[in-house]
Amino acid sequence: MRRLTLSPLPSRRRAVAIWPAAVAGTIALTLTAEHSAHAAPPEPALTVLPPAPRGLGMPALTALAAPTTYTVSAGDTVWGIARAHGLDTAAVLATNGLTPGSVIRPGQVLALTPAASPAPTTPTTPEAAPRSHEVRPGDTVSAIARANGVSVDAILGANGLTRASIIYPGDVLQIPSGTPAPAPAPAAVAPATAPGLDAEQSENARLIIRIGRELGVSDRGIVIALGTAMQESWLRNLDWGDRDSLGLFQQRPSTGWGTPDQILDRDRSTRVFFGGAGDPNGAATRGLLDIPGWEQLPYADAAQAVQISAYPDRYAQWEQPATVWLSVLG
Repeated sequence: MRRLTLSPLPSRRRAVAIWPAAVAGTIALTLTAEHSAHAAPPEPALTVLPPAPRGLGMPALTALAAPTTYTVSAGDTVWGIARAHGLDTAAVLATNGLTPGSVIRPGQVLALTPAASPAPTTPTTPEAAPRSHEVRPGDTVSAIARANGVSVDAILGANGLTRASIIYPGDVLQIPSGTPAPAPAPAAVAPATAPGLDAEQSENARLIIRIGRELGVSDRGIVIALGTAMQESWLRNLDWGDRDSLGLFQQRPSTGWGTPDQILDRDRSTRVFFGGAGDPNGAATRGLLDIPGWEQLPYADAAQAVQISAYPDRYAQWEQPATVWLSVLG
């Protein structure tokens, strides 16, 4: 029987020969990537392929488009999915709104490309960030306004306050916009002082003003307290005085104004001078607010009604300076 000589079938070899090395690697990655976190390692990729036969007229293959989504299978992890697709794990998490602690489940579809960025908008001039100030002990509206480069009326208007309003430690005041934020103050800047007063005297004056505001005392009552303290102690918390007189207002333990330690407590002694419903001494002593018709009394007479001084006329000299101190510090 005559044997026919058959030529080798070229189809399989030709099919293999026409794949470029890059495409072969892409297909190998695609076939193994889906479960790469748990699958066996792939076979080594071909490093050399036979040359393609000439003149076959076969069209060149184009690169496969990278997938844009991936459906989770059992056992998958975000890290494995990202690695299989040549992506950064953090990018895959961010694209899908996930965190490192998020759980993915079979059937869940993950996006492998980040969401499109919004179209750029025309840049606008940024608005000044809102500013606020938390009130601290000793603060006054005028000091806060001065520190922030705005007027007292601007602070009052932005917070629905009037000049008779009281601010308390812990209150948060809004600073009006339209002015640049002040540069940070140097660490060792001394507090403002009033005309004719040094730092210690100005601090004691601020304390008297703050407590007066807290108690709802009028500006006139605060001016009377400032002038009284100046006459009695030069606005200093003295631990000595005539006979047993002590403190800002030279109050005497022997006449019921408190113990020496209580009188040397500037906050308490100021509240005792103002008196009224919040008087720490109760009815043991009589403060300014306890004097009937004190607002109609001449300046020196109102101070004398509280102090019962041997020199009642000396208080009058401090009315005008005390008015200036209040306007500067309060």
